[in-house]
Amino acid sequence: MNYDLISNLFKTAENEERHQLFEHETYELLKCLGGITPPATIFLRRNIECPGEELMSIPGDRIVLKIVSPQITHKTDAGGVKIVEKTPENIRRAVQLMLTDVPDNYARMLEQGTLPEVKRYSGLSGKELRSAIEKDIKGVLLVQYVPSDLNAFGSELIVGIKNTREFGMIITAGIGGTDTELFADTFRKGMGFVTAATAMITGEKFLEIFKNTVSYKKLSGLTRGQKAVPVDTQLIKCFSAFISLANYYSPSNPDAPFLIEELEINPFVFSGPNLVPLDGLCRFRAPKPVPAKRPWRKIDNLLHPESIAIIGVSTTRVNFGQIILNNIIANGFEKKNMRIIRPGEDNFKGVRCVPDLDSLDQKIDLLVVAVRADQVPDIVEKVTEKQICESVLLIPGGIGETGESIDAAVLINKRIRRSHLREDGGPVFLGANSLGIVSHPGKYDTLFIPEEKLPKQRGAHRRNVAFVGQSGAFMITRASRVPELDPAYMISIGNQNDLTLGDMMHYLKDREDIDVIAVYAEGFKDFDGLTFIMALEEAAGNGKDVIVYKAGRTPEGRSATGSHTASIAGDYMIFESCVRQAGGIVASSFTQFTDLLMIAKVLNKKNIRGNRVAALSGAGFEAVGMADSISADGCHVELAALKNKTVKRLETLLSQKGLTHLTEVKNPLDLNPGSDDEAHILAVKYLAEDDNVDAVVVGLDPLSPSTRTLPESKDGKYDYKKPGSIVMELPGLVESLEKPVIGVVDAGSLYDPMARELAKKGMVIFRSADSAVRALAVYIKSVLTRHAKKQKPL
Repeated sequence: MNYDLISNLFKTAENEERHQLFEHETYELLKCLGGITPPATIFLRRNIECPGEELMSIPGDRIVLKIVSPQITHKTDAGGVKIVEKTPENIRRAVQLMLTDVPDNYARMLEQGTLPEVKRYSGLSGKELRSAIEKDIKGVLLVQYVPSDLNAFGSELIVGIKNTREFGMIITAGIGGTDTELFADTFRKGMGFVTAATAMITGEKFLEIFKNTVSYKKLSGLTRGQKAVPVDTQLIKCFSAFISLANYYSPSNPDAPFLIEELEINPFVFSGPNLVPLDGLCRFRAPKPVPAKRPWRKIDNLLHPESIAIIGVSTTRVNFGQIILNNIIANGFEKKNMRIIRPGEDNFKGVRCVPDLDSLDQKIDLLVVAVRADQVPDIVEKVTEKQICESVLLIPGGIGETGESIDAAVLINKRIRRSHLREDGGPVFLGANSLGIVSHPGKYDTLFIPEEKLPKQRGAHRRNVAFVGQSGAFMITRASRVPELDPAYMISIGNQNDLTLGDMMHYLKDREDIDVIAVYAEGFKDFDGLTFIMALEEAAGNGKDVIVYKAGRTPEGRSATGSHTASIAGDYMIFESCVRQAGGIVASSFTQFTDLLMIAKVLNKKNIRGNRVAALSGAGFEAVGMADSISADGCHVELAALKNKTVKRLETLLSQKGLTHLTEVKNPLDLNPGSDDEAHILAVKYLAEDDNVDAVVVGLDPLSPSTRTLPESKDGKYDYKKPGSIVMELPGLVESLEKPVIGVVDAGSLYDPMARELAKKGMVIFRSADSAVRALAVYIKSVLTRHAKKQKPL
């Protein structure tokens, strides 16, 4: 690839005060890529007549005329594209008509509002508008007419690269032509278009993703009535060239002389063996300075501090600062390693007080700031100018979230970035607008939620989940609803004034004590989306399950997140594609997020070999519901074909229980309400031992008269605390099995104790069979995809 020639094209345009290439210049760029055959062109500048011999040098009997103006993007709508018979007279006549008609048409359409407003022409109308449009027309481009081999729906291809704020350079491909946007809205996810971050993919891998689209099936002749066409080689060349070009003219390349903002070819067509572009645009700009990197390794000081100082503690009333102090102490952090910044006090609740930051007797690992927002800029200036601490937790909200606080946020960010230029990198900051951190390994809790409002699970036991979220409220709501989540870390990242989601993922990806990383994201800081997914890919490669919920998927959702996180929500399609390709699991709802998190927490170390599921329940509707839910969100599990040995074992079990005449052995298995605890336990065992079964979902029939499912009952008949009950026996069996087993307790609040006890003993418990099977399908697909990726690295 000749980057010097491409850079010269950008330089020439820049010298003419343009930051986009004309179509013929875009074709010159494509020639430099190799493997792409642009059509022949002649650029006729205004008021310059081209000799007839040169006009006739373009191959073919017909020729395409296109108006050339940096302002006119909807050329066809304005009459700026025509196909004429190739004679000098026809061409000259059509050129003159186009130069006359296009300004009139374009002006009329702008005034009528049928085209998007053009900033350059804002406020103009009538003759003034037409004159401005005419002055911007540079001439007419004559383009070789190229017939397509496939004159049918889906025969045109769009390929583009784009510089996104969150993920850097991305590549997109799909159905091209004038109805591209309609197809994007019509086809379900991944069928019309696919996209990927160019820093994380190759042309070959992108082709594998593209093969799932309708566009590929049409281009390659895989639909009914079409002749098979060998397109893979050309597509790989095209995708590889676009990816290489994107990565060179990328913000991630410090040596890039220019940055490509967007290169789009719409459409490409196949003509013979050649992939030919029929229209294209390219926008570029000069590179910008790259900000100093954050010393993300100091996250270790943040999460595992040996010393903590708090500013903002009231000794006379229970404010946020005092709640934080109480929670830190309650979580076991030693008081001798704590300091309270408060004048006029020597000691409060056994913790030494100092009058100000300058009076600290040692460099602090973690400074917790719980003061009013207007006090934060001065505190940030103090801790960045003096070596007071290694990390800072900013609790205050309202910084950069409203128009009034933007200036304060800008000032804070400047001071933080300046400190990162120091040799030691300065302190790292989490927040602002952070609800706090719970770090069980660090033995502290800085959430400003009182213990009475959110009971905490303290004490040392194995915890394998890290929960990171931009919304602290989202995290504590999950923790309140599902206490068994009990994460090792709960990190409210807030507005990301310094440390970002990408930084946290980068830190957590290598922690051996963490199996599952849960993320609630509303948006990414500039290019941090790319940092995030690159770290996510490493985390997945390390065997971790990464579950992500992204808010702001719709325009309305993006508007709502804007009020909370300074409008940094990004494009959801790009996010979802990049996260899934990196090996993450994207949750489609709050409920599914929690479901997947609970599954991953328990099943991360289980052996998931495939997607063949055995389902059983004593309730017929539940067994049917499991079968009806085997497909969800593009994920699918199969009902396993049971081996004869398993069928016979189950038939014997049913016979022993006197149930042979009431049910038939099949998958899903309806055990019948007459099945007792032992029948459920043994059925799970037999199904899990079947080589054709990869996972088991079991309805535990809490309402059955034959099962013991209550904490206590009148005569003790239904007490689950007695030996032999499902609650007492099944968790031990499930733990001993290599394969995953999911339990379902579908009943009212009377059976909450049963569900909680089973979860406490280490089982994954759902309260409905359909949600259990759907979540399991999504999880299994993710794990199998991750395993396949590990076996076939890029």
